[in-house]
Amino acid sequence: MSLIGKEIEEFNAKAFHQGEFIDVSSENFKGKWSVVCFYPADFTFVCPTELEDLQDQYKTLQDLDVEVYSVSTDTHFTHKAWHDSSDAIGKIEYIMIGDPTHKISRIFDVLDEEEGLANRGTFIIDPNGVVQTIEINADGIGRDASTLVDKIRAAQYVRNNPGEVCPAKWKEGADTLKPSLDLVGKI
Repeated sequence: MSLIGKEIEEFNAKAFHQGEFIDVSSENFKGKWSVVCFYPADFTFVCPTELEDLQDQYKTLQDLDVEVYSVSTDTHFTHKAWHDSSDAIGKIEYIMIGDPTHKISRIFDVLDEEEGLANRGTFIIDPNGVVQTIEINADGIGRDASTLVDKIRAAQYVRNNPGEVCPAKWKEGADTLKPSLDLVGKI
């Protein structure tokens, strides 16, 4: 069952953020746009490349009023240790949520039950806490965080302009579509 269009279930968790341990809950996903990026584990191979790439887009995403959260089934303590020991992860300014109970990974339906690890899942959540996009990759396939910027802009445009939709490869300022009977079969 898809999570698209559904509000995220309630959860509470510990996270590592800018040298501090903090509490995070599903309520953090309300009031502004959120990107939630699940990854299998700290101290691995593809994961640090993805999280560093996400950090490279963090300022642009913040300028779009988006908060970023990474999540793995490791603890917030492990996130701190990784942050302190890795050049790539040491750059991270966004919130790193620990999910050792697997509750959050199950809520987002990204948990590999046999391995006890999260799949590579990326979710864009609107200010109401409702999932707008989902991308899930196989373990060996890293993601490109630059695609999030255009997806966020499209989601924000559609939210702010009811009755309009963004076509494939839409960029901010480009033409949108207004679905209607007259448009059927003419695209």
